[in-house]
Amino acid sequence: MRRQIPGLCCAGLLLWVLATSPAAAQGGIPVPQMNLAVTGSKRPEDVSVTMQVLALLTVLSVAPAILMMMTAFTRIVIVLGLTRTALGTQQIPPNQVLMGLALCLTFFTMQPTLAEMNDRALQPYLAKRLPFDAAVQRALPPVRRFMLRQTRENDLALFVELSHTPRPRTARDVPTFVIVPAFVISELKTAFTMGFVIFLPFLVIDLVVSMILTSMGMMMLPPVLISLPFKLLLFVMVDGWNLLSRVLTGSFR
Repeated sequence: MRRQIPGLCCAGLLLWVLATSPAAAQGGIPVPQMNLAVTGSKRPEDVSVTMQVLALLTVLSVAPAILMMMTAFTRIVIVLGLTRTALGTQQIPPNQVLMGLALCLTFFTMQPTLAEMNDRALQPYLAKRLPFDAAVQRALPPVRRFMLRQTRENDLALFVELSHTPRPRTARDVPTFVIVPAFVISELKTAFTMGFVIFLPFLVIDLVVSMILTSMGMMMLPPVLISLPFKLLLFVMVDGWNLLSRVLTGSFR
């Protein structure tokens, strides 16, 4: 850090000399200037475009939350993380690989829903046959149907009660802000249930290895060091990634 301070001082002094030199004053060396100003709008269209850009930036900022809360991503990424923990491989596969695989499986699982949203809402909106608000209303039903299929009735009843809304007669009467949290906790329970089932065979291997080491008097040898190759061998023999992908995608059908 101390070595960088003289360099920074010299660079600042050089910039000051160049900016105050006669050549800069005569326009020989262009010095950039930045201005941030808010000006009045003379046309209503300018305000409309500005609000649309602001709305687009807002949607992009909350897009990750929408992806996690309203799609299959939550269940998939939790099960993949629990599988890595059950194997005991610490950071292998890396987080980037798990997130990438979870995103790929999410888009694969959500393809029918996304295709319906594209046909009913996005393409008519891009063709200027639908206004924005109407396109949003058409895009919601496919997502709502997907979430309702995966949501448990008791979770949905819980948030209907907590929201103090009238008891809905049909699924169409359930507000979207009630469906989303019910869907999330249902996904968490399903993911933990699947993770428990995945943990069982690896737990058996850890117990067997620990009992063998104890009976042999090898107390100082970590059981995880011995059980890890056997767990990897079991996972490879059953074609674990293929089986896991099949189970995850099939659990949403």
